[in-house]
Amino acid sequence: MNLRFWLIPVLTLSLVGFAACDDEKPADSTTDPAALTDDNPDDKPDDNEDVNGDDSADDSADDDSAGDDSAGNDGAGDDGAGDDTADPAANADQPAASDLPGRDFIAEARMLYRVVACAGDDPVPDHLDRDVIDEHCTALEERKAQYRTRYVERAKQFLADLKPDGLPDVVVYPFGGGDLISALVAYPDAREITTMSLEHGGDPRRIRDIGATELTESLEAFRREIGGMLSVSNNTSVNLSSAHTNLLPAQLSSFLVGLAVHDLEPVSVRYFRLEADGSIHYYDDADIKTSEDESARQLKHDWAKPNFSPAFSNVETQFRARGAGPDAPVRIHRHMAVNLANRHFPDDSPVLAHLRAKGRVVAMTKAASYLLWNGSFSRIRDYLLEHLEFMISDSTGIPPRFARRAGMVQIPYGRFTASFLDASEEHNLDFQELWAENRYRRVPFRFGYIDAEKQRHLLITRPSKRAASKRRQARE
Repeated sequence: MNLRFWLIPVLTLSLVGFAACDDEKPADSTTDPAALTDDNPDDKPDDNEDVNGDDSADDSADDDSAGDDSAGNDGAGDDGAGDDTADPAANADQPAASDLPGRDFIAEARMLYRVVACAGDDPVPDHLDRDVIDEHCTALEERKAQYRTRYVERAKQFLADLKPDGLPDVVVYPFGGGDLISALVAYPDAREITTMSLEHGGDPRRIRDIGATELTESLEAFRREIGGMLSVSNNTSVNLSSAHTNLLPAQLSSFLVGLAVHDLEPVSVRYFRLEADGSIHYYDDADIKTSEDESARQLKHDWAKPNFSPAFSNVETQFRARGAGPDAPVRIHRHMAVNLANRHFPDDSPVLAHLRAKGRVVAMTKAASYLLWNGSFSRIRDYLLEHLEFMISDSTGIPPRFARRAGMVQIPYGRFTASFLDASEEHNLDFQELWAENRYRRVPFRFGYIDAEKQRHLLITRPSKRAASKRRQARE
């Protein structure tokens, strides 16, 4: 194998320029290239490079004027599908939170929003230690402020300038554990966001009776678990796995932090399962009681076993602008715990039926261990190619040969020489060719992985006009 495709050892997280994690990453967090199989989706190693600090990547210092190019009018080969309109079915009104069946955990979610995400004006509940919460919030608020300044402010406008008009407002984000915060940077006006990963949502009820010692330990663990997201804009497999043992619902809490950073607030939190046809069944108290004595199933063989019921695996959060009032538009985030490897994600999967029912979507993925390069994940890759109108990714996105076959245009930004982790030499060569045949376009922040030479990069994937026209004719 070409030496450029060597596996970079995964280093202890260094948070230069961003708020630091409380502890170093555990020593067993390295990624074995042989482990990047269908048994090991979502393995997300970290590294020691800041999201958008002054790293060693050449493109971080190169102030090329091409950095402002829009993927809406600058294609690789055929013109893009920027004039394609969204699927009307995808823009149907969602039911109001009060109209939905099932148990609403908004009271617990608001406690978590105040205590764990450090947002909102609700008073700290009397049974919780105010000093412990103040200490936690002092540390977390610093990280949130730095994330806003150094990532949101840079990335949001840059990505907005790349997107053509008329895109769907429905987002699908595979391998997106805990990462609502990045989805809202990439698609800040999204009406509906779906994330999928190995991680379960978590039980929100424990915030009602958690003891002082357990609260201290759980908040400290949460800061470690979310540290990578707020520092290098992606998390590690070790952190994502260990979050399953936190007494606080780590995934839900991460999503609430994402809302807080973007000045949004929850208005409803419900848990659900998907029926065979992909429709949603919201859990009521009776549903939850039937599985109270069970533990959710770990979705990867070496993942930590969840310490809560399977009823708390899939979570829907409805949200709106903070302080906007009851008449403000309500938007939806759904997270589904699912192993996206083909053998766990068959063609008749309820998750796939649910995704297909969304029609045309925009998509994203990043720091996804090159799983979309892997034949064992071809079904989720094929779904994306059949339904996406626009996709933002790093090099862990869709490889060029699959994109070309589906009539896609790909526009690269930054620089890429080889994959950050050991991955297919064939796809590496294709990505090298893609970057080499396109002129350099600067990307001023990190989006997911760096490459083997610590260079930032970003990839836009979208249908060509010809492919978009065929899709419109097929829908008609």
